[in-house]
Amino acid sequence: MTDGLMSKAATMEIPINGTGDTSSLPEDDGLEQDLQQVMVSGPNLNETSIVSGGYGGTAEGIIPTSTVKGPAVRYNASFPGLRLLHAQGSFVTSHSSRGPSISPSESAASQIASQADASAGSGLHLPHPGPLAAGDEAARGIAVEKFDIVKKWGINTYKCTKQLISERFGRGSRTVDLELETQIELLRDTKRKYECVLQLARALTHHFYSLVQTQHALGDAFSDLSQKSPELQEEFGCNAETQKLLCKNGETLLGAVNFFVSSINTLVNKTMEDTLMTVKQYETARLEYDAYRTDLEELSIGPRDANTLCRLDAAQSHFQSHKGKYEKLRADVAIKLKFLEENKIKVMHKQLLLFHNAVSAYFAGNQQQLAQTLRQFNIKLKTPGAEKPSWLEEQ
Repeated sequence: MTDGLMSKAATMEIPINGTGDTSSLPEDDGLEQDLQQVMVSGPNLNETSIVSGGYGGTAEGIIPTSTVKGPAVRYNASFPGLRLLHAQGSFVTSHSSRGPSISPSESAASQIASQADASAGSGLHLPHPGPLAAGDEAARGIAVEKFDIVKKWGINTYKCTKQLISERFGRGSRTVDLELETQIELLRDTKRKYECVLQLARALTHHFYSLVQTQHALGDAFSDLSQKSPELQEEFGCNAETQKLLCKNGETLLGAVNFFVSSINTLVNKTMEDTLMTVKQYETARLEYDAYRTDLEELSIGPRDANTLCRLDAAQSHFQSHKGKYEKLRADVAIKLKFLEENKIKVMHKQLLLFHNAVSAYFAGNQQQLAQTLRQFNIKLKTPGAEKPSWLEEQ
């Protein structure tokens, strides 16, 4: 209806006299009926368009109202100077310098305004944030959180580096627990010495394994020669039995030495290393504690303005936090050092006794004592082929 009215109004020619009076214009019954129909049914805002440049303009001047924000605006193509603005339930008319001013009646304006409000209220809605906006907010929150983490890490690293350099050059003070520091240094020295013992025990195992393999090959050679040399059969046979016995005793000693190496390796590379990891955490906490303590002391002797007081409160909070962490780790290190010392004495007492008895029995040729030593420490030797059973045993 509105489009038909617009097209009809755009093709009409309305003569205007020199004074701009339109009272003598002939009435068009069809146009009046169309205007009344528009007033009754209300304008269709979805089809309303803004026509610029007066009637007879090209299609380039038509702008859909879906892209126009704000109140609904309509230009009458037949009256280039007429513009109706709907703002807050009222219509305001304005005219250009090219045409006369025409004001609609109050009843018509109020009816059109009420119809426009109803149509706008039913068809126009404010945009709501969609899932894309929520996703952007979540990503922005994650980015801000990561930035805060990096910022805190950078500040903490700067303070700790500054404190470490000050300590190295003798300008800064550090917190020292003499008793705990002595125990830590003793632990590190003990670990170095035990690593040396472990390295030598592994070398002994490697060399002794080569010796046992050589004795085994030598015994096989003597046994073969005893069968092929009748004149020396007894001598070759005696040496073959001796080498086989030594080979058997050597395998028993290898079992004891391997058990000794395994126990020392567990003590050095697991138990001691775990304690030293706690020691490293304690030393890091001590450095952070001293760094924030120095920062707090520097702020305490400075001027007491509003900004300094705020920074002083923050420094006091950080200092108390790192102080609690430092004291907790110091207690953990003391407990672990105590338990490590007790465990080390117990393990080494057993392993040193095993090593002494096994080596003594082997070189004394006492096969029974060597076997008894292994039974005493619950060491079971792996017989050749025991790891992989034969196909008959698998059936």
